[in-house]
Order: sequence, then structure tokens, then C-alpha cells
Amino acid sequence: MKFGKTVVKLRFPILVLSLLLLIPSVLGMAKTRINYDMLDYLPSDMETVQGQNVLLEDFNKGAFSLIIAEGMKEKDVAALAEKIRGVDHVATVLWYDSLTNMKVPMEMLPQKVYDAFNKGDATMMAVFFDSSTSADVTMDAIREIRKICDKNCYISGMSALVTDLKDLCEKEEPLYVAIAVLCATLAMMLLLDGFLIPFIFLAGIGISILINLGSNYFLGEISYITKALSAVLQLAVTMDYSIFLWNSYNEQRESVDNKYEAMATAINKTLTSVLGSSITTVAGFIALVFMSFTLGRDLGIVMAKGVILGVIGCVTVLPALILLLDKPLQKTRHKSIIPDMSGFAKGVLKIFPVFCILFVVICVPALYGYKKTTNEVYYDMSVCLPKDIDTVIANSKLSDEFDIASTHMLLVDADTDEKDIRSMLDEIENVDGVKYVLGLETLIGNKIPEEMVPEHLKEVLESDRYKLYLVNSEYHVASDLVDTQVTNINNILKKYDKGGMLIGEAPCMKDMIDTTDHDFAVVNAVSIAAIFIIIAIVEKSISLPFILISVIELAIFINLGLPHYLGTSLPFIAPICISTIQLGATVDYAILMTTRYKAERYAGKDKHDAVHTALFTSIPSIIVSGMGLFAATFGVSIYSNIDIISSMCTLMARGAIISMLCVIFVLPAFLMLFDKLIIKTTVMKSRLEA
Repeated sequence: MKFGKTVVKLRFPILVLSLLLLIPSVLGMAKTRINYDMLDYLPSDMETVQGQNVLLEDFNKGAFSLIIAEGMKEKDVAALAEKIRGVDHVATVLWYDSLTNMKVPMEMLPQKVYDAFNKGDATMMAVFFDSSTSADVTMDAIREIRKICDKNCYISGMSALVTDLKDLCEKEEPLYVAIAVLCATLAMMLLLDGFLIPFIFLAGIGISILINLGSNYFLGEISYITKALSAVLQLAVTMDYSIFLWNSYNEQRESVDNKYEAMATAINKTLTSVLGSSITTVAGFIALVFMSFTLGRDLGIVMAKGVILGVIGCVTVLPALILLLDKPLQKTRHKSIIPDMSGFAKGVLKIFPVFCILFVVICVPALYGYKKTTNEVYYDMSVCLPKDIDTVIANSKLSDEFDIASTHMLLVDADTDEKDIRSMLDEIENVDGVKYVLGLETLIGNKIPEEMVPEHLKEVLESDRYKLYLVNSEYHVASDLVDTQVTNINNILKKYDKGGMLIGEAPCMKDMIDTTDHDFAVVNAVSIAAIFIIIAIVEKSISLPFILISVIELAIFINLGLPHYLGTSLPFIAPICISTIQLGATVDYAILMTTRYKAERYAGKDKHDAVHTALFTSIPSIIVSGMGLFAATFGVSIYSNIDIISSMCTLMARGAIISMLCVIFVLPAFLMLFDKLIIKTTVMKSRLEA
């Protein structure tokens, strides 16, 4: 009672402090860097990541793009290349004209070199930057190059993709929160018992969200996925806590005349119930931290922090707002549209064996679809962007006109024997899907003496420690074909140079696939184990964690199984995150009902009456909670043009509804079926049996 009284007493200082905290929070938000490159989250000890560092250190090259110029004369392309060389952070522009300027007769150059850079009226040039793929200065350079080029020039590559992704995110992200707020407000106005209270909830939660986003400054940077989803998710999963406080406060007002005493009691009761509820949600997000693909750690830390701040705001800022606006809140109350659920609950219990059978029947296709969906995910980030965006068009042009879908880079020890290098390059060019290899040896051919090769070209492709080669491939990034190709090239490379490195987008994607496959299993295991332990402690039972988790896992299997049956492919990160987010965020529905069931059994009711009471009293809270999560995410899923955001919001919205239905129909059936087992495996069983 002491905590509640303290909050009520200090309500005005709490409001003033929370408003003052918004100032550094907004500044922190503005200063927090956003990372748009998924490859940045690969473990730093991977060879592909180390190779990128070598490329930057030894060759002063980080990002890489291929530019296609259509319908331009050679002299115009030469002028364009010269302008691009003048752009800040452009290290090298390499194309056919770079070689003919060596005062070497054109006819002495290999034909395949000309063919590599020219096709019909299209000319290709390779551009290297002296900064990393997703560095802000690289993206600025991409934008500058686009200004220099006319409409018949197309820039491909990861840096161009990251630039387009950033521009699209910055355009859409402010609307994500607006849409989530609008949809959640409408849902709360319909489902709650007041027209004004949703706005008070949003004000309280909004303060917590801003503080959470501002405190991300201390993390250095966050991913664009975290930025796009964190506010929406925090709104969705912490709305419940506000509802708990509001309902508890109104219950106390019926028996206590003094609103301050009523609020103090409500705060203490809410804190007890919300702490138990939020722990499972926090555990679900913390499980993401165990991913070796560190995007999970990024999202997990930010969201766990957001839930904790949401709980603090719910028992401090929200009570202060409610007391401040108590009169208009009471005047604008209305009857909830959710009817009495006693009759509905009786109907569910009458046929409870049907739901037990349905659980078993649905499990088989749901689990099959779930496994298929997790194997059918895509890793190519260009797929998540609209088809009419610049990078996607450029990639299509590159594939259609030059038959190049991806480019790898080889870093070979500079001391490797010349004959070995030529043998290695010949073998690599014979690998399925390899168009050609570009390097000093292949560019100048056998006819040109090494002493005739100018130093500037050597500096582009050689350092003291390594030689650099570009391998252009017909196969698309993250495809099975390119994965096999990367493996074969790597095997050839290691045969001639054990310390050699194969880097580039496709090799990095292959590493990402291997990493996230492992992460999916780890995150699932950690989240289930953590939530199992929490439920066992909260419910003081060994059997209830199995029952509750099995109900929510069925909902997860259905949710993630549907994309397979609907013929849709998900971005690779979605199943990993959603499986743990849905478990952590919606197992609360099951805990709510189970806790009431235990209380009724403890009070001496038989299993039928206990389950009936637990079901009909819990349904309104479960519906409000589930619809709140649905409303906050569904609108964003429809609006977003970024498939990775749209897919995750679709899964969260659908998952909320499926979990809600599973808890309402399947959980009561399990409580009826396993009542004796629950009693025997739950602490204080002697009183339960009484």
C-alpha cells in the first residue's frame, strides 16, 4: 500500500518529471543512428566479415556498386565516369575505358574484357567506395551519383539498396505510429467503458515509448526494423497494463469514496498482477538476445527495455493522469459492448471434448506448415522492397542485359605463385553460373607485359598482402544455386590459398542463412525454457507450464504455418522473432484464465464451475488485449511497402487473434481434461482437493 500512496502523493512531480524527461528523449532519438544493413549483424569472427575489413584496410575499398549506362556514347560514358570519380568517398571507377587509357592498343586487350563492360548500347562500370556498405557517407555518395547520372543510368549493389531502404523507411515510419495509434484508439473506444480513457492510455504509453526510443542513444545505433517496430510493439503489448489499472481503479471506486485511496489500492494491485504478466513478455524479448545474428539482440534489448518502462509508466504516470482528469473520465464512461459471457462459456464447456480433439487434428497440418514456412523464407533484401524502386530496377537491368545477378570478391595472398593463380582462375571460371573473373591477369591478358601496366591500376587490384578479383555470377543472391556456387569457389580458393577469402553479398548471405538456421532453434528453446520456468514459479505447478505453452505453441504453429498454405514467403527474420514475441506477449492470456481457475478451485468449487467462472470472467480481458495487439499492428501491415515490416506486423496481428481463440476454446478444454493432474502437480494441492 505504501508504494501506491507514495505515487498518489507525488502525482504532480511525477507528471512534471515525465514531461521534462521528454526533452532528452527527443534529443536522444534524433542522435541515435539507424542501421539499414542486415549484413552488419553477422558475427564479427566470420571470414566474410573479416574479409570486408581487409578490403577496407588494404585496398581502401568498402562498398561496391555496378552502374549501367544505356544509350550513351563512349566519350559521354568517359565523362560520366570522371564525374563519378569526383564524388566524395568514391575510391575507384573501373570500366573498359580505364584500360584503354593505358596507351595499350585496344586489340591487345582480351575480347571477354570488352564484353564484360559492354553489351549492345549498354555500358557497365564498377564503382568502389572508401567507406563501408551502410555508412552514412556511402549513402550520401550514392545519392550524389544518382544526381549526376541521367534517367538512363542504373545503380545496383547493396549500398544502393540500403540507401533506397533508408529513404523509404524515413518516409513511412512516422505513419506507422500514427496508424497504430489511430487503430488502437478506435479499438479501445469500442471495447472499453469510456470514450476518453483511450487517449489517456495513449498519453501515458506515449511518454514511455519516447523515453525508450531516446534511451537507445546509449546503444550507439539500432536497426531500422527495431526503429520501425519498437513503438508499435510497445504500444500493443503494454496497453494491457493500462487496462488492468483502469479496471482496478473503477472497482475500488465502487467501494471507496476517496479517489486517492482507491487509486493507491489499485496501483498496488496492478503492480502485483502486471509484474507477473510482464515477466513472460520480457523473457520472450530477452530470448532474442541469444541470437548470434545480433539483430535479435538489438530488437530484444530495445523491446525488453520498452516493456519495463511501460510497467513503470503504468503505475506512475498513468495514475497521475487519471487522477488529474478523473471528472471528465467518469462523465464519458459508457457500457462496454462486450456482453456477459456466462452463457457462451457454458456452451464452450458442454462440448469441451470437441476442442481437445480439434487440438490434436489441427496440430498435424499446423506443424507441417510451420516447418515448411521456416524452410521457405527468403534472405535477399531486395525482395522486401517495391518492384518500382531504383535498386530493384537496376538489379533487373544488370541481370537482363549483362546476365549478372551477383558479384563476389576474392582476396588472394599476393605471394601466391602466378601459375597457381591462373590455374585457380581457370577453375573458378568453369564453376556453374560464373560469367567471368576480373583481375589484373584477366584484364590485361597474356599479351601485355607487366611493366606496361600502370601503377594506378595495380593499386586498384593489388595491395602488399592481397590481390583482388571480381567474380560475376548469373545466380541471384541467397538462392540455392548461388550457395552451391559459393561453396565450390571457396573450395577452389582454399586449395590454392588456405588464407584466401571469398567475400561479397552472396557469401555473406550464405553465412547469414547458416547463422539464422541455428538461431531459430536456439531462440525457440531459450524462450520456451524461460517462460516454462516463469509459469512454473508463478503458478506453483509442474503441469500448467506444459498445458499453457502447448496452447500458445499451437497458435504459433497455425500462424506461421499459414504462409506455406497461402503460398507466401516470409523474410528470414520474421519466423525467428514472431515465434518468441507471440509466445511472450500472448501467454499472458492463458496465465490470466489459469490463475482465476486455480483461485476458484482453491475456494472449493468443482472443476466445471471453476473453469466456467475462469472462462467467462477472463474473456472480456482476453478480447480487449488481443484486439489491442491486433489493432496496433494490422494497419501497419497493410500500409507498409517494406515487406519485412509488413510481414512481421501481419504475423503479430494474426497471431494475436489466433492466440486469443486458442485460449478461449482450447485452454478451458485442457483445464477440464487435466484437472486431476493439475491438482496433483500444483502446490497447495490438499486445499485444491478440498
